[in-house]
Amino acid sequence: MPFTELCIYQVKPQKIEEFETLMFEIKSFLEKQEGLLFLRLMKRGYRIDMEQIKEGLLPLKISRIVKSVKYVLYWEFDTKENYAGAQKNLYNSYWKSIEKCLIVPHDKYLGESLF
Repeated sequence: MPFTELCIYQVKPQKIEEFETLMFEIKSFLEKQEGLLFLRLMKRGYRIDMEQIKEGLLPLKISRIVKSVKYVLYWEFDTKENYAGAQKNLYNSYWKSIEKCLIVPHDKYLGESLF
């Protein structure tokens, strides 16, 4: 059963370019991790409310930064063991550089994929 992490980063507005450059550098490192099945990084750029959903309207583009810019990293591994090894490798290499770009420590949501 695949093991998944969804990680939410809240990036300081003045660190956006540094964070994105770093994440593109990290991408090739992450893709080499044993057992990696899927990797995706998303930058939040839109919002949607219930009225828009009910009417089938398009999401609205976010036009200003209030406190931070949010990014979501999604990666999936074949086993928890390979996930744990990849986390250790990330911690020993890029972790501190990532943390310097954030307003708060990142959130991690972990679990086994259902489908």
